[in-house]
Amino acid sequence: MPTAAETAPVSKPALWLGRVLSGLVILFLLFDGAIKLVPWPIVTETMDRIGYGSSESLARSLGVITLACTVLYAIPPTSILGAILLTGYLGGAMASHLRIGSPLFSHTLFGLYIGLMVWGGLWLRNRSLRALMPLRR
Repeated sequence: MPTAAETAPVSKPALWLGRVLSGLVILFLLFDGAIKLVPWPIVTETMDRIGYGSSESLARSLGVITLACTVLYAIPPTSILGAILLTGYLGGAMASHLRIGSPLFSHTLFGLYIGLMVWGGLWLRNRSLRALMPLRR
């Protein structure tokens, strides 16, 4: 039987803010995945600087993973699974930047910023996630 928090409606402003945050994340990650599929020279050069070599096949594989996780996140019934997978993916990106000493706020923590938008957008638009992770006053 659903709890009161699970059946309570999400306010329209919260719902729309969640949709906008999620939409921005989805657009960014679709672009990020797509440029890895091509892969543009900037992608392979960046991968080489991070220490993964300039492998086009690795770039394409990362592009497929990014797109698959993003599609899972974009579809409401699988959005929580997509958010979990994206969190792992973004954590790996953060670890890679930390390992090579990238600038903290612009590069290393960028995955954290996107991750907060992923979960914040989902929390704002998904009442069952709100019931699972309530904010206390």
